[in-house]
Amino acid sequence: MNDLNCGKMLLTPSDPPPVEWVNRESTAPVLLLCEHAGKAIPAKLDGLGLPQGAVDLHIGWDIGAERLARSLAAKLSAPLILQRYSRLVIDCNRPPGTPGSVPEISDHVVIPGNSNLSPAARREREKLIFDPLNEAIAEGFAQNPRRAAFSVHSFTRQMCRGDRREWDAGFLCRRDLETARVFPDALKRARPDLNLAINEPYQIEEDGDWFIPHHAEPRGIRHCLIEVCNDQLHSEKAVAEWAGLLARAIDEVLRT
Repeated sequence: MNDLNCGKMLLTPSDPPPVEWVNRESTAPVLLLCEHAGKAIPAKLDGLGLPQGAVDLHIGWDIGAERLARSLAAKLSAPLILQRYSRLVIDCNRPPGTPGSVPEISDHVVIPGNSNLSPAARREREKLIFDPLNEAIAEGFAQNPRRAAFSVHSFTRQMCRGDRREWDAGFLCRRDLETARVFPDALKRARPDLNLAINEPYQIEEDGDWFIPHHAEPRGIRHCLIEVCNDQLHSEKAVAEWAGLLARAIDEVLRT
């Protein structure tokens, strides 16, 4: 079993904390989240045995999502929770214990450091990385009343062996279709050229997602998961434009 770090403290003082807050004390009615903001790998995991540069690709993090989330939080003066570790270490938007939580392969790239992990090694990653984010989300809801919550993600236009994704952005939901529909309607008024969709390029699943099934839906608040294609976030100007579009849509959600 791949238990090189079992019995040791996985995170050391040289590793970043798993959670970063922006506008933590904000009383805004909206809570923002970015689970795949970072691409850090604990030093003791030795890069998970990945090829050079692999963690910088879309398999390692949501490219551009952190910049978009920060810009959106600034426009809304809203609290934002960022997760600093690569989703290849542990995916904090997947239920613990599921295959996607600690993936052994991602878009046909094998992740040697995740092969044959023992339950103890998996639980250590959950305890030190997943649990602090989960607790931060609960804190974000508890410290002030929130009327809506949105998780900010990005996706890649072309997977290794898949069809080209023509959408510029998608808005994911399961029960709150009313909220998701506000986004393409609002964005199209400002940018008719955009290709937008509901529940593309992914769908929310009980055993494949965490934030919506386990936090947003049980609280009965307005919500959706925002997915922007990473080729739309190639510059600070593009990020600022998308943040403005999304901020206006969120304001519309709060007004309806």
